[in-house]
Amino acid sequence: MSTKIFVNLPVQDLAKSKDFFTQLGYSFDPQFSDENAACLVISDDIFAMLLVEPFFKSFTKKDVADSRTSTETMIALSAGGRAEVDELADKALAAGGRPAGDPQDHGFMYSRSFYDLDEHHWEFVWMDPAAMEGQS
Repeated sequence: MSTKIFVNLPVQDLAKSKDFFTQLGYSFDPQFSDENAACLVISDDIFAMLLVEPFFKSFTKKDVADSRTSTETMIALSAGGRAEVDELADKALAAGGRPAGDPQDHGFMYSRSFYDLDEHHWEFVWMDPAAMEGQS
């Protein structure tokens, strides 16, 4: 069995967050979703649990980071090529996200980052497989 990852993120408005990620082409697993949480399916092994902030807070004794003023994490997702990086980042911006920085083009690697509706920092990245083989 492969290891799966569940990234838990606090959100202010669950319905708006679900709409945002649906516009990027993602779906949600209804089995793990209710009025307090939505299971964002990123791939067969990667999920983001979008939890309304009071529910999120019930899982930790620490303060919840204010993503409008600090960065608690940066979530990078691979893309199949430069065009897919641009397509996905453009969808995020059109859905209400905002740029988190300028595109990064290092030749062998290309990425674009954005903040979602709750100011979580995401990026899509493509790395040239031929360049990676040359590194090993």
